[in-house]
Amino acid sequence: MDRFASMEVFAKVADLGSFAAAAEAADISAAMVGKHVRQLEGHLGVRLLNRTTRRQSLTDAGRSFLERTRIVLAELEAAEAIAADSRARPRGELRINAPVSFGTYCLSPQLPEYMAANPEVTVRLTLSDRVVDLVDEGYDCVFRAGTLHDSSLIARGLRPLKLIPAASPAYLERHGRPEHPSDLARHACLGFSGSALEERWTFDGDAGEVVVPIGSRFSANSGHALRQAALAGMGVIHHAEDLLAEDLASGRLVRILPDWRSERPLHILYAPDRRLTPKLRSFLDFAATCFGNARDQGASRA
Repeated sequence: MDRFASMEVFAKVADLGSFAAAAEAADISAAMVGKHVRQLEGHLGVRLLNRTTRRQSLTDAGRSFLERTRIVLAELEAAEAIAADSRARPRGELRINAPVSFGTYCLSPQLPEYMAANPEVTVRLTLSDRVVDLVDEGYDCVFRAGTLHDSSLIARGLRPLKLIPAASPAYLERHGRPEHPSDLARHACLGFSGSALEERWTFDGDAGEVVVPIGSRFSANSGHALRQAALAGMGVIHHAEDLLAEDLASGRLVRILPDWRSERPLHILYAPDRRLTPKLRSFLDFAATCFGNARDQGASRA
């Protein structure tokens, strides 16, 4: 006989006060209730209930066992719920927010694969370069580029965004080609407004890290606007490789400082009190597969 089932029956007897009431609640016979209780007592070697013709009451051993039984049954219920969740198919509306350039050039091309694998999920993707309020604006998860500020959100680290400094051939012909990051201080740099990239650019090379303060006659909070400015010869752009890839391949823009690296952190965030539903869990796993970082140690507070 299933010991967990016997413990459930025993708890019902203790709560309801009689075999008959427990039998009705469990939809079994009173004789079967008695059999469950006797099996537990035989296994434990102690009497759990004092029996009279009208009512049953707990012994001291029965009270102690009941307390632990409730804990065990609660843990069993929780474990079964987790297992049920893992079996459940992802379904429902999934609301995602991402930066414009990343969402356009990196995330959007991957979403058909996710949606094909999860046909019962409806995706609502919003692209914005402002910092949205995940909870107040009702998002399930958000992608965020740049250094995270203290918050109550859970963050999963993804592969950093690779930034490329570039300029048009016409600009470089007029102003010369920077040979070192410090040379950028004398160039027209196109800053990404509302972020640290409006004031300073950071590069890593064999000699270590170099932080360059920049001056921006023109800045914008849109990678597309900065790209258009760079194509028009207005200055040096420093933006995600995916945004600039076609222009670099065609020669409309020319990469500068090829021996220097520049990256921007990327995370996916969700609320700690938001239950990891199958749809959210499936998307977090998908994002980690597509944009994961081998150095990532899992989720952490943002």
